[in-house]
Amino acid sequence: MFNTLYAKLAGVLLGLFCLIGTGVILLTLYTTRLYFQEVNQKLNQTLAERMVSEHILLQGGQVNEAGLKDMFHTLMVINPSIEVYLLDTQGMILTFSAPAEKVKRAQISLAPVKRFLSGAEDLPILGDDPRDRYRRKIFSAFPIESLSGETEGYLYVILGGEELDSVAQMLEGSYILRVSMGAAVATLLFALLAGLVLFKLMTRRLRRLALAMETFKRGNFSELPNLLPQLYGRALTALPGDEMDQLGTTFVHLADRIQQQVGQLKQTDQLRRELVADVSHDLRTPLTSLQGYLETMLLKGATLSIVDQRKYLEVATAQSQHLGRLITELFELAKLNSREIMPHREPFSLGELVQDVVQKLRLIADKKQLTLQARFGTNLPQVSADIGLMERVLENLIANAIRHTEERGTITVALSLIHEKIMTQVTDTGCGISSEDLPFIFDRYHRSRNGRQEKTAGAGLGLAIAKRILELHGTAIEAQSTVNAGTTFCFELPIASRSHDASPVDAV
Repeated sequence: MFNTLYAKLAGVLLGLFCLIGTGVILLTLYTTRLYFQEVNQKLNQTLAERMVSEHILLQGGQVNEAGLKDMFHTLMVINPSIEVYLLDTQGMILTFSAPAEKVKRAQISLAPVKRFLSGAEDLPILGDDPRDRYRRKIFSAFPIESLSGETEGYLYVILGGEELDSVAQMLEGSYILRVSMGAAVATLLFALLAGLVLFKLMTRRLRRLALAMETFKRGNFSELPNLLPQLYGRALTALPGDEMDQLGTTFVHLADRIQQQVGQLKQTDQLRRELVADVSHDLRTPLTSLQGYLETMLLKGATLSIVDQRKYLEVATAQSQHLGRLITELFELAKLNSREIMPHREPFSLGELVQDVVQKLRLIADKKQLTLQARFGTNLPQVSADIGLMERVLENLIANAIRHTEERGTITVALSLIHEKIMTQVTDTGCGISSEDLPFIFDRYHRSRNGRQEKTAGAGLGLAIAKRILELHGTAIEAQSTVNAGTTFCFELPIASRSHDASPVDAV
């Protein structure tokens, strides 16, 4: 069809052919004129020589008026288109056959004359036209010599005189000729412009495609969707399907594939970074607990009883085992972030879990002279959640409270039943969180601008991990805090279908 690439290319070629045709015509006219001048000059090359040989034009350096008059009369009868000029040895015009008012030069250059007389073969040779100060014409020339053989002057014959120019001008001024030439030139120009327009239309999409490729490369492979309307000016599904559009469509599909792969690589890299950060943060708590029991064994091993030593070793072993489980859970959390797996919900006693976590972190709290306690009522129903991930949430919240509570402070974990859900609250009497920092405490790596908090350990991941786990369970975590008074974190978990008795009341 007409709008295919081949049709457009044919239009461009047509325009180029027209341009070439115009150039050929102009070149033909120019070369034809030169050829006519060359032939005319060759045919009349010896004209001036024959005139000089048949007439005595100079005698003793003086013009022979009678001889010139006779020669001028003969030339006007035989060939009125030529003009004859008698020159001295300096090129000054002594006399001529043309009307006096028509001659504009008093002297002509002898360089073309001497070149003509030397027998140069690269005709035509153009000399000065005495009738015009700037025009040059073909001529015939021959030296006039005295009896002693000295050059007294030159006979200079213009082969295309004013009459020939008048005929040429008449032909050039012909209405029919001018109309024909104008029509031919207009046709050629129209064809040329049409070819140029088609070429521009054809290459415009190619330039846009090149711009899209360059932008796509510089824009980290994310700028292609915004360039599609500029690239085609219409919807991708409405493309007619010529060769240029097929090239653009192929590029779009290729770029889309690259974007998907780059997105997958970025997601994988982000998960890897998060996994490394989570591991470095979450392993700190069990490692600290394990180190505390082992140091106690090293420092007080000789004074401890066998029962106490075994108890400490059992706790250290349990912490080591928990460390291994925690590493496994971190990998599982990375999969949860990638939505490869979901939390495994099961019914369990949240009170028992709180007691276990409190007991696990008590040694750390005791080292800091903190009171760590759990408070919850009797007969609390079981909750439905992932017990391993919920243990992580409690550990992170309590460990966070320990880090931000001064010595002799108190940390309380409270459970209560509210509207078919169990509310969990972790309250401390620590330094608190300013109102400016409170909205950002769950952001990954966020550190409070409170001076005392900046001195505490932790990479700022504990709260972010707790929030993510609770989001996967379909619930949220909230925080309330007063500077220099303390902070409370609370979240709710749905109860399981069956209820079980909780742990003893006010376990401390």
